[in-house]
Amino acid sequence: MTSTPRSLDRLTRPRSIAVFGGKEARRVIEQCDKMGFTGEIWPVHPRETEILGRKCYRSVAELPAAPDASFVGINRQLTIDIIRDLANRGAGGAVCYASGFREAASELDDGNDMQEALVAAAGDMPIVGPNCYGFINMLDGALLWPDQHGMQRVEKGVAILTQSSNIACNISMQTRGLPLAYVMTAGNQAQTGLSDIACAVLEDPRVTAVGLHIEGFDSMAALERLATRARELGKPVVTLKVGKSEAAQLATVSHTASLAGNDRVSSALLARLGIGRVDTLPALLETLKLLHVAGPLDSRDISSMSCSGGEASLMADAGERYRVNYRPLRDEQKKPLKDALGEMVTIANPLDYHTFVWGNREKQTTAFTAMMKGGYAINLLVLDFPRLDRCDPADWETTCHAVIDAARATGARAGIVASLGENMPEATALFLMKAGIVPFFGIEEALDAIETAADIGAVWAKPAPPHLLDGIEADDGEAVTLSEHEAKVELAAAGLTVPKGKTAATAEEAAAAAEALGFPVVLKGLGVAHKTEAGAVKLNLTSRDEVYAAARTMAGVASGYLVEKMVGKAVAELIIGAMRDPVAGPVLTIGAGGILVELLDDSAIVTLPTTPEAIGEAIGGLKIRKLLDGYRGAPAADYAALIEAVAAAASYVVANASKLEELDINPLMVLPNGQGAVAADALIRRRK
Repeated sequence: MTSTPRSLDRLTRPRSIAVFGGKEARRVIEQCDKMGFTGEIWPVHPRETEILGRKCYRSVAELPAAPDASFVGINRQLTIDIIRDLANRGAGGAVCYASGFREAASELDDGNDMQEALVAAAGDMPIVGPNCYGFINMLDGALLWPDQHGMQRVEKGVAILTQSSNIACNISMQTRGLPLAYVMTAGNQAQTGLSDIACAVLEDPRVTAVGLHIEGFDSMAALERLATRARELGKPVVTLKVGKSEAAQLATVSHTASLAGNDRVSSALLARLGIGRVDTLPALLETLKLLHVAGPLDSRDISSMSCSGGEASLMADAGERYRVNYRPLRDEQKKPLKDALGEMVTIANPLDYHTFVWGNREKQTTAFTAMMKGGYAINLLVLDFPRLDRCDPADWETTCHAVIDAARATGARAGIVASLGENMPEATALFLMKAGIVPFFGIEEALDAIETAADIGAVWAKPAPPHLLDGIEADDGEAVTLSEHEAKVELAAAGLTVPKGKTAATAEEAAAAAEALGFPVVLKGLGVAHKTEAGAVKLNLTSRDEVYAAARTMAGVASGYLVEKMVGKAVAELIIGAMRDPVAGPVLTIGAGGILVELLDDSAIVTLPTTPEAIGEAIGGLKIRKLLDGYRGAPAADYAALIEAVAAAASYVVANASKLEELDINPLMVLPNGQGAVAADALIRRRK
């Protein structure tokens, strides 16, 4: 698959649509008519003379003009022929509905060949699919969509893109008040990937944000282009990236034949690009609502108000699971709140404002205004609505108006949260959205959305990261493992500090080398994979005789010896590793090293190339950070040297990206402040 060879504008915002096929094609016409599409629709069928009151054409050649968009709902072999004819006619693009291509390669021997033939037939004409439903454009009423949906016309809104047509159907039925401008499917992404489609709809001035349901990344270059353009336009992108579990990865491969990649690498990649990530469909929709109304958030500081201590407790406890901050009230907020709510109310954040002002719009507005003057990124009010078929919602509506009044008076962002999502009527959600208030369905979903919007805001507030390594294929040569000494020589040339050392062939030479280096020393047996387990490492040897004796004990397992000066007592031991991800290419891992590697499971992924700032952030998120800061009176680590060491390792990986198979520096001995960081052991595997 390659990047889109031509603009998608005609396809996604068509003025003329050609439809090919029977039942599915008829449904496309029905949906366009139902949604008020005002452009031309040209049915093409070999036998029919008219379909739904429109003249039916026999072939592409008979069409009045080259169509902007085409829905091709016929069998896979004929699909290839029609796509070729449309491309030759100069059409704007097509949706390929048929299945039986690469997604079915395990069942059909010709699946891969058919997909390659389809792409070749399209040439430089954009195609979406195959194996997909197409798309819904509710801004223009243009639907290349052969099924029901639950959407309505909008003037502006978000775009949601997915590889799964069924997920798209489900999203179209949402009743959460989210204005859907586009819902689009990509199927196999044979020629045009999700990122390219997202870039196209992002350019529509009526689109406010984009959501992606990703099973496998289509192209790193396209994803980076999307992130860059989103940032330039101020239109955030959020993803629901599946593939955390082994079962999900297997389902992904069977459905789309795309690469899921390492999930932790995916998270690091998306975070680097400023693309938000959520884990559930409800969280995706709630995050898009927030981004549609407010855009990315400039901090994690939030306020919460409710008329119940129980709800205040739910909000406080949920906040422990998300990276949000219920920042304490400012002094200037407290008196207005106390005046409005009375002496019996404890002024705090989250705030239980009790029911003393319930049903009183003026007093509620005064209290909510005081809270919203606190400079929070967003202000939340928990409000579960009564059943409209059995109860009177008048007082709840009064509270909504008070929130709207306060938000307008202060210019602050605000959201109303139903602790149970089903307790917010769709009509209320639509009303709140129109008034600029985010209607959140669920406490967890609200905080998830806020965390994600703040993540995007934090990345956008910093300079754009350097361009990703992309398109670097591994060399074909045989993989070889360097000796520890050879690895350290290379790393030293790249800027890492390594212990002074010498190699020796015999026990006598090892003893002499130790004497020349000066004691204490460490002796290591060369040619041993797991030195510690094999007894091929001896530390803190203080004399020639000790070195000689140690070397003699290793003679049966070692092919030679490495003698090194002992490194001083470390504040902490870290590991720096590199691996080749199938999607992102070479990436770096930083984590707790030495014996803590398996015990703590404490590591961070750094995508490449990187910066000292990004390295510092990664280290700052590790559990071992407490040791580095100086735990219980111990000295603090040499942070500057640590960051320099990681940066040097990253530069080495980038410089050898096509050759490197594996890098493992463990441990990196981080010494007290001012004393440096030393790579005490290293392994490099690379291709010749």
